[in-house]
Amino acid sequence: METFTVRDLRERTGELIRGAEAGKLSVVTKHGTPVFVAVPFDDALLKEGVGVALAIHLFDEERISLSRAARMAGRSVSEMVDLLGRYGIPVIRTTADELEQELADFG
Repeated sequence: METFTVRDLRERTGELIRGAEAGKLSVVTKHGTPVFVAVPFDDALLKEGVGVALAIHLFDEERISLSRAARMAGRSVSEMVDLLGRYGIPVIRTTADELEQELADFG
């Protein structure tokens, strides 16, 4: 998630738009205080609404936990897991090193 100031909106509008097109959230601040969040206009926003789309994006960017995303979306954790799955967002994220260690421990 990138932060833009009100002044940045004039000077870096293209960057804000490219980020949104890439599915990235952005926060716009005025004098260091958040004023609004730019949420990408995507399937999640169209189908689920702003609050749920924001929860999905914040979870996907690893800004909030699964349980926090579920609360924000007004869903149970299991419903949130299902919802994230429908959008192809993994709930468990394992690095290659972690996976290799797990396999070594298993075998």
